[in-house]
Amino acid sequence: MNSITTNNLDIAYEENLIVKSLDMNIPQGKITSIIGPNGCGKSTVLKAIGRILKPKNGMVCLSGEDIKKLSTKEIAKKMAILPQTPTAPSGLTVSELVAYGRFPHQRGFGKLTPDDKEIVQWALSVTKLMDYEHREIDTLSGGQRQRVWIAMALAQQTDLILLDEPTTYLDLAHQLEVLKLLYELNRKQGCTIAMVLHDLNLAARFSDYMIAMRDGRIISHGKPEEVMVPKVLKETFFIEAQIVKEIKTGRPVCLTYDLLSAEKVEEKEEVAV
Repeated sequence: MNSITTNNLDIAYEENLIVKSLDMNIPQGKITSIIGPNGCGKSTVLKAIGRILKPKNGMVCLSGEDIKKLSTKEIAKKMAILPQTPTAPSGLTVSELVAYGRFPHQRGFGKLTPDDKEIVQWALSVTKLMDYEHREIDTLSGGQRQRVWIAMALAQQTDLILLDEPTTYLDLAHQLEVLKLLYELNRKQGCTIAMVLHDLNLAARFSDYMIAMRDGRIISHGKPEEVMVPKVLKETFFIEAQIVKEIKTGRPVCLTYDLLSAEKVEEKEEVAV
């Protein structure tokens, strides 16, 4: 299985340094959620890990190997990344999009082999999309479309999947549908999953490991009950949060929260500088 680490990572957009000297570990075989306020560098880090964005300095290692030394095809065989709100060409069917996941494994003219077709069918089955395989992507609901993209990632046959805000624009039911699917894939298929999430309660409910970020640095990392605590949320989001334990799952839940006073926010910002 493949693990991800970053070492002394600097990431910038032109001269604007977003992430500085970041050391991060994505635990192998676990579900990791990265949380933090807008603009803190969550998605930027995910793009650097997926080699969509080139770091200014530092290193991203995939199973101990610098990803800069790997070809795009080699990386695609080991890691799948789903960006925020991905789009597919108009008129593409579910099975056609899922089949794109086989591209890193194809040779010659790129025709699907019997093995490729079997893997596509397996991915459709695991994501409960068999009844939709001939439907056009444009005709599906948001939750269904997310399942199709996840199926495409599964067809790549990687054991590492990165997702940037996979529940964006989805209603409550579809958010749960997508996250429960990812949870099942992790438990049954052993996939390592790392995702950026805005909803703290969903992150705590479905994650084995959480990383809280602010201003391009890690505030805290660990199990949900170690990260979803008032002190960490205060430093991360500048809020006063009330955390309780959910009876059904035993996971921490943010029951309510208030903004810090202007004076306290100013104190926090001075400490960060």
